[in-house]
Amino acid sequence: MGREKLQSAAPGQAKRLRREARAEKAQRAETRSMETQPKERPPLSIKLKLTLWFTAFMAILAAACLGIILLISQSVARNEARQVLTLSVRANIPEVSLENGRLTLSPDFNFYTNNVSMLLYNQDMALLSGQVPPSFPVNTPAENGAFRLVDDGNDGYYILDFWIPSGWEDGVWLRGVLANPGGSQSVGNIFAIFSIVLPFLILAAALGGYWIVKGALAPISRIAETAETISGGQDLTSRIGVPGRGSGSLEVNRLASAFDHMFERLEQSFEAEKQFTSDASHELRTPVSVILAQCNFVEKHGDGLEDYQEAIQVIDRQAKNMSLLIERLLDMTRLDLGTQKLRVERVNLSEMCAVLCEEQDTGTRGISIFPEIEDGITVSGDQLLLARVIGNLLDNARKYGKENGHIFLRLYRRQDLAVLEVEDDGIGIRPEKLEKIWQRFYQADDARGSGSGLGLGLSMVRQIVKLHGGDVSVESAAGKGSRFTVVLALDQAG
Repeated sequence: MGREKLQSAAPGQAKRLRREARAEKAQRAETRSMETQPKERPPLSIKLKLTLWFTAFMAILAAACLGIILLISQSVARNEARQVLTLSVRANIPEVSLENGRLTLSPDFNFYTNNVSMLLYNQDMALLSGQVPPSFPVNTPAENGAFRLVDDGNDGYYILDFWIPSGWEDGVWLRGVLANPGGSQSVGNIFAIFSIVLPFLILAAALGGYWIVKGALAPISRIAETAETISGGQDLTSRIGVPGRGSGSLEVNRLASAFDHMFERLEQSFEAEKQFTSDASHELRTPVSVILAQCNFVEKHGDGLEDYQEAIQVIDRQAKNMSLLIERLLDMTRLDLGTQKLRVERVNLSEMCAVLCEEQDTGTRGISIFPEIEDGITVSGDQLLLARVIGNLLDNARKYGKENGHIFLRLYRRQDLAVLEVEDDGIGIRPEKLEKIWQRFYQADDARGSGSGLGLGLSMVRQIVKLHGGDVSVESAAGKGSRFTVVLALDQAG
């Protein structure tokens, strides 16, 4: 059927059908290959690997200890046998005598003492007296003073021989025989003890190793869980939390702390981005609407050059406002993220205040600036940012001051602090609005609307002062004016 379809199709269509058939065949072959390919086993977790390694190590260590104990026990048994045999045989030597070929034993002679059997042989190794232990080879040759282990097919016997002479040619052999104390019974006892203790030892090692590894790797699990939570966008405030002293390890705790700092920076970045997007979308809506309205009006109702010029002026003014707003928002975002680093230098705050008062005392709305500046006050900080603080406070006092009013700028020392006060006699701020003036885009004077500014000046003042480790506060009364106070640490070198 497929071949008839190819034959009846046009040449171009036939080529396309053949390509599709080859692709489908290749796809089926790949699917069969993937189905027949053995599935890979999931890798073991680090926790399980370390636990198994620790358990195996303890098992090997226990086996090594068993071998060492066996060697030590054999050595101890041999030394003990040598000592017992030597003492026992030597104690019986004075009790043996041979007179005229006749063996005589004193009443103090002991045939069995300290588990040692005493045997007496003539010089031809014929047994004269004594009871031979079971399975001991009687015809074992004698060696004077030699301590030896004789194999009897089982555990063996330790023997010690001494030649007791009588005259030049005659005498007897005194032999002490002691069953091997380190034989199979002793070894069996040691193995029996280990067979009982070793499983508990390995189990305790496995449980202890697992508990240690679990405690040490717990922060890593929390790191993974927290990272998954943050990567899923579920909760940017999640933190791992550095364990208390005694839990985990120093390296893992440092890793957890580093991740917490990284997550904190990520949260700050997201919050700054969200704040910037929110602020920009909120504040750009009005100028964009004005620009679009002017364009639409000119397009539909513009009759002459005057209408176009007026529209261009409005658009130009709104575009400049938008540019200024974006610049201020970017500055504040950089301060939030810490990407705008402080160029710390020695700043003569007295000279800066004098210059700025002179530059801004333009007599706008009849307002005059009266500086009271103490000489030689220096601080450490960013000169441009500190100048913006003073400029914003003077600009704010001028905007909200009354017609033909006054602005008082005071700079003085207070112990090891530099205190800057900017006071006006303008409209003041109602008590319920004092904390809100530091918020972005908030303007205490609702009557002036957008014409009074962007509402970013005081928020930026607070950011810059905090960045310099200082503090800013306000005192105000409605209808009587406001006084802003900035406190910074004096430059000690100055």
